Amino acid sequence: MSVKSEVLKLLEANRGSSLSGQEIAESLGVTRAAIWKAVNSLKEEGYHIKAVKNRGYCLAGDTDVLSAEGIRLELKEAWRQNEIQIYKRIDSTNQEVKRQALEGKKQGLVVLAEEQSAGKGRLGREFFSPAGSGIYMSVLFRPELEQAKEIVRITTAAAVAVCRAIRKLLGEEPEIKWVNDVYLRGRKICGILTEAVSDFESGQIDTVVVGIGINYHVPEEGFPKELRETAGSVCTGESPAPRNSLAAAVLNELYELYDGLAEGSFLQDYRKWSNVLGKEVRFSSGDSWEYGRAVDIDEKGGLVVQGEDGEKKVLRTGEITLRVC
Repeated sequence: MSVKSEVLKLLEANRGSSLSGQEIAESLGVTRAAIWKAVNSLKEEGYHIKAVKNRGYCLAGDTDVLSAEGIRLELKEAWRQNEIQIYKRIDSTNQEVKRQALEGKKQGLVVLAEEQSAGKGRLGREFFSPAGSGIYMSVLFRPELEQAKEIVRITTAAAVAVCRAIRKLLGEEPEIKWVNDVYLRGRKICGILTEAVSDFESGQIDTVVVGIGINYHVPEEGFPKELRETAGSVCTGESPAPRNSLAAAVLNELYELYDGLAEGSFLQDYRKWSNVLGKEVRFSSGDSWEYGRAVDIDEKGGLVVQGEDGEKKVLRTGEITLRVC
């Protein structure tokens, strides 16, 4: 780990408190000049670091730059060694994880970006990913045989992970719009895109990439015209926690749910937090639209709808566009 990363780790661990340059230098076994150089480099990257005479350096509480060091501090011990990569700008975190999966990266790899130039949404749509306002991250999973049998539940589990993290960390009450969107105060604040790759020879799922995009702050320039009526953000004013904290909270929940994917107990929360169950809905079936009522979520995460003719159908990922009427 570089001196800069080690300095950031110490400052993150003592956010809001001052550490003297000498204290940091002795802790890391380097010179004070090296600490000064590292601090200035961090400032250039956007970290709000105060230098107070006779007190030392302090990472300001309002600093909100994504960092592997800040996220790792809040991960549970079981997952703290998972690789975390941060990019200032990237085409797509999902694409980057898939590229690295081909190179043999291990399960648990997390890629985050401050900005995406080609963020991916469901059904080929673009996911709006402006700089500095969101959490855009993708996680690599390599399911074993038993987990692969239940991998269809992973998008459902990811939606529950996001809701649990926001509820626990921020005290808000997000809801889930089947199958991969999270809503807060009636607006979409998160989209989830799961992509699976099968082994050519065995036909078994070899790699799963779970992409999670969260609108944390309202972008400085606001949302594009086409999103203004539907998009929202987790924070409407001052953020109660840095993005690193929410990213870590989501990862803690997601890793835990993945380990218990076959059990499926999280489906209780999914149903409880659904904003479509019991409502009249419009859904696509082939080239036409149908109307009915959403009545249940099945054990695979499928939406059970009762059509106008009284017949029940189970809708699956990738086959529908669902709108609440």
